Amino acid sequence: MKRALWFVLAVLLLAVAGGAFFLVSPAQPLRNLFIEIAWSDFEFDPGSWFRPAEPPRNGFEAFDRGDFETAYAFWRTGAEQGSVQAQFNLALLYRDGRGVAQDSAEAIRWFEAAAAQGFPQAQVNLAAMYANAGSTPENNTNAEIWLRLAAGQGDEFALFNLARLNADGRIAARDSDEAMEWVRFAANAGDPDAQVNLGNMYLAGIGVPQDNGEAARWYLMAAERGFASAQNNLGYLYLSGRGVTQSDAEAANWYRLAADQGLAQAQYNLGSAYLYGRGVEEDTNEAVRLWRLSADQGYADAEFNLGVAYVNGFSVPEDHGLAAQWFQRAANQGHADAQFHLGQMYLQGDSVPQDNIEAYKWFSLSIPRFAEGDEQMRNTVLASRDALSEAMTAEEIAEAEANAEAWIPNLGQNSGP
Repeated sequence: MKRALWFVLAVLLLAVAGGAFFLVSPAQPLRNLFIEIAWSDFEFDPGSWFRPAEPPRNGFEAFDRGDFETAYAFWRTGAEQGSVQAQFNLALLYRDGRGVAQDSAEAIRWFEAAAAQGFPQAQVNLAAMYANAGSTPENNTNAEIWLRLAAGQGDEFALFNLARLNADGRIAARDSDEAMEWVRFAANAGDPDAQVNLGNMYLAGIGVPQDNGEAARWYLMAAERGFASAQNNLGYLYLSGRGVTQSDAEAANWYRLAADQGLAQAQYNLGSAYLYGRGVEEDTNEAVRLWRLSADQGYADAEFNLGVAYVNGFSVPEDHGLAAQWFQRAANQGHADAQFHLGQMYLQGDSVPQDNIEAYKWFSLSIPRFAEGDEQMRNTVLASRDALSEAMTAEEIAEAEANAEAWIPNLGQNSGP
């Protein structure tokens, strides 16, 4: 039995991809504990600087002239004498390779020396070096330790980076209040990842009162900065009229902006808009084209839709073999409808070898995934499996159940058949 053409119009992107980049405190060598001016944005041209005849009197004069070797000599002496400012400045030179060969190990050593004296900028920069060195338990722990110390002194960069590490799943907040503090701080500081996360929390009522309007407000902040997942989620709100005035045209517009950036969920959603003519002129060919772009990135709903399209010859030539391949890809990711359809194809020997054990396995895998969202479909699959079991031996059923128990989802496939 074939299920009717089935599409999901909008799926929220609730898991936000976190980047590897972490903010560091401004990299200006310190004249005192309060000056924070980023110098890494400027290019120094030694030939264009006025150089007085007398030699520089300290590291700051040398640095201002672009004479980093002399600045290094001054700060090395001060660092070895225990000056926290000199230790911090020396670490910056080693980190960036100014006046001395770039040496991350030496940068860490001198950041640690200054951080151990309680200097928050050194603590944040040290944490950033650990964080950017890769996500390992040791790096994550070291980054968290130093960031917490700096955050305890009110350092805003520390709070921001704690939020990023938490969003990336590399550290865990001690409780929901701390997690909310981190996310809200980063969102207010303009981090689009945090803004999307905060929007998701308001939409679902996780850690905050459920509020569609607040969700829309935070999504819009990130969407206007070109953040694709925010644009996709804002499209969903316009499509459903949650927190905003319902508008198919606005939904399609936001989906398109995200789809043009290659976001698989948005490509799928925009394709569904073309299927039904919601906010755009109905165009089934464009729907299938967009689903293919999404499916090629491993998006399971799009893979399933392509399978249905090939079964029915919907804007593509009918091809059950290709349909089975797309169903297989989506089923491997745990897509319930795809698992059921694939089971039907094995049961019937439709473009795949007839195999009752394989059919029983896929039926069994799909049943719990229908339990909450589609009771009618769950009962249909149960009936199909029960009918199949009557034609199987006890040994065959045991093998099929063992295969289902051993099944592991395969997420994030990259290319289609």
